[in-house]
Amino acid sequence: MNNSSDHYLQKLSIFRIGEVYSVDGRTVRIKVDRDKNLSHLIYQGNLIKNVSVGSYLKILKGFDTIVCQVESEYIKEVDEFNPAYHNRSEEFSRFLNVKLVGFFCGKDYYKGVKELPLIGNLCLLMDNVEFSTIHKFAKDGELTIELGHLLNDETVPISLSINKLFSSHIGIFGNTGSGKSYTLANLYKKLFDKVYNNKSFQSNARFLLYDFNGEYSGDEVITTHKRVYKLSTRDDKGDKIPLKKEDLINPELFNILASATEKTQQPFIKRTLDLYKKVQSMDFPIAYIKSKLKALVTSVVCMTDAVKSKLLLDYFEQILPSEQDVNGIEKGLQYDLQWNGKLLCYYTNYQGEDKYFNSDKGRTYISHISLYKAVDSFTHSDNFIDTIIKYLYIQLIQDVLNNRAQNEHIHPAINKLKALMKDFQKVFVIDDDKDFWDDNCMAVVDLNNTNINIKKLVPLLLSFKLYTEHKNNKVGEVKKSLNIIIDEAHNILSYESQRESESWKDFRLETFEEIIKEGRKFGVFMTIASQRPSDISATIISQLHNYLIHRLINNKDLEMIEKAVSYLDKLSFETLPILPVGACVLSGIIADLPIVVHVDKLDKSVQPKSETMSLEDCWIDVNPRNLFTD
Repeated sequence: MNNSSDHYLQKLSIFRIGEVYSVDGRTVRIKVDRDKNLSHLIYQGNLIKNVSVGSYLKILKGFDTIVCQVESEYIKEVDEFNPAYHNRSEEFSRFLNVKLVGFFCGKDYYKGVKELPLIGNLCLLMDNVEFSTIHKFAKDGELTIELGHLLNDETVPISLSINKLFSSHIGIFGNTGSGKSYTLANLYKKLFDKVYNNKSFQSNARFLLYDFNGEYSGDEVITTHKRVYKLSTRDDKGDKIPLKKEDLINPELFNILASATEKTQQPFIKRTLDLYKKVQSMDFPIAYIKSKLKALVTSVVCMTDAVKSKLLLDYFEQILPSEQDVNGIEKGLQYDLQWNGKLLCYYTNYQGEDKYFNSDKGRTYISHISLYKAVDSFTHSDNFIDTIIKYLYIQLIQDVLNNRAQNEHIHPAINKLKALMKDFQKVFVIDDDKDFWDDNCMAVVDLNNTNINIKKLVPLLLSFKLYTEHKNNKVGEVKKSLNIIIDEAHNILSYESQRESESWKDFRLETFEEIIKEGRKFGVFMTIASQRPSDISATIISQLHNYLIHRLINNKDLEMIEKAVSYLDKLSFETLPILPVGACVLSGIIADLPIVVHVDKLDKSVQPKSETMSLEDCWIDVNPRNLFTD
């Protein structure tokens, strides 16, 4: 017998576990030859992990090598045991319940079931090469990042294909303190460390991170090559996100600002923006809108409906600059306008004589009233939103006059915009020349100091704008990518919210659901992290491609993960409530099988600011550990 045969038999004797005892579909029972209680074996100087629940074995069926995972083990008493001929140790047989997970074809590992084993087939431990192969989540030559190592075997590093991971939708879930934010920062830091120096990356890749708690705004967190927008609605000292005028005259974006309803308010807003575009296209836009306003004033003061006309006159007060008396007090624009209840018409007193507007002669005096003359002072505001609000009032007056709209259906959208304008000015600036990315690959939007309305508005507005641009700019092969990263995603992706109307909530969820359903076609990908996956839309959870799941304890969260994540096996699911800090289950299309990974540590300077405070350091004057030290 030659050396190779000796080597094979020696390896077979050391690695052999037992034989196939029964086959029931993917579930197979292995009868173990003898107990192996040591956690590792040493073979040719290498440390090899021994059989245990959760470990992987191989079954030899002719020239086929089938890979299985141990789900449970038990012992069974031997029915025909004769103490005269057997040792007491042979009174019981050890059995393993295993699940088939894949197979080897040559040196390559593939997920799935190609062949079922036969009773009597040998079952062996894997050597280090085979074990590393099934935990290799990238093809030869692919660019990878090393996320960490197997939780139960530090000798096995886990490297992930950059292409497969970041060209997918990623979900990172875990309870507070489980390492969720740490994992998110680790993923993207290692990506930037690996590929940032490539000019193609700097030119084609963009990353937008929504930071609700100010954890990623540090200078060195993830990367130094980022633009941080620290927004604030508490004062005017925060950063401002640049928007272009063309962004806001997009009806869909403006509908977001106004929380517009689909049937009435959205068509009205579209008519308003069409009016604005029409006016701007004129050679003399201000002269054109003034002539339109004068015609509208004339139509309103000639109305015979006192209630409706008074409402429209009040709208003119919102559009036109008011007059002041000698003491500098505003006196409005209707002080010289009166209503005659018998004649059902307006009139004005001109040079001591009442002039009624219900006759052709009387109408010639309309040009003398304050409201009409105030039109000459109309101008576009420096505040673009304020200008659009004026145009909304102009369109509303015109629609009511033409019986095209009812005030009670439209005016709430205008009020919403007026209420929003103060906060809007604190976080946005209209600037056609300023670049949102500021020549960086990453932008971090810090929402820690903003109110709840802005927390919901900014991610929706920006995500919709950037996604729409990617969708509209797709010509041929997609070259540019956008990764939208949402930490604490339950803040904006929750389907249970009592702070907003149903129509607004539906629009918000539909927007992000479209991005996660269709974005891949246009190079737009999402990474969401949350401590409450059960609060997030089930549609969004189910559309994710790869999952990194830290410790979860809440039953609703566990039920959501079990239903939505088809890649999880029973063993991985059962480990979720007991995972240590920093460990997560990696599952999805990138991983041929779910594994438990311990994520590598980050230096203190690049960690997100998500650590739990030390009460001992804050409460105790002298650290007890230092009382008895020199």
